[in-house]
Amino acid sequence: MSWPPDRVIIAPANEGEREAIRTAQRALGIDVTGEMDSATKSALRGVQALFKLPVTGVLDNQTAAVLDRLRPPSLRGSE
Repeated sequence: MSWPPDRVIIAPANEGEREAIRTAQRALGIDVTGEMDSATKSALRGVQALFKLPVTGVLDNQTAAVLDRLRPPSLRGSE
């Protein structure tokens, strides 16, 4: 997943951020909306807790890296 350094998405501000959210949602196995809805925040908190990251419910560099590792190899770098 391409990710700008030190970027945290609380609410997507542009199409690039919506695409990052959609990529995360696909990795999480939830409905792909491109929005930081309650299901996305909850799923992010679950992954963050599981991998002992700060539990914020937002998409940040550390969480994006974990989600990228969780995606099947066939989907990495193709989105």
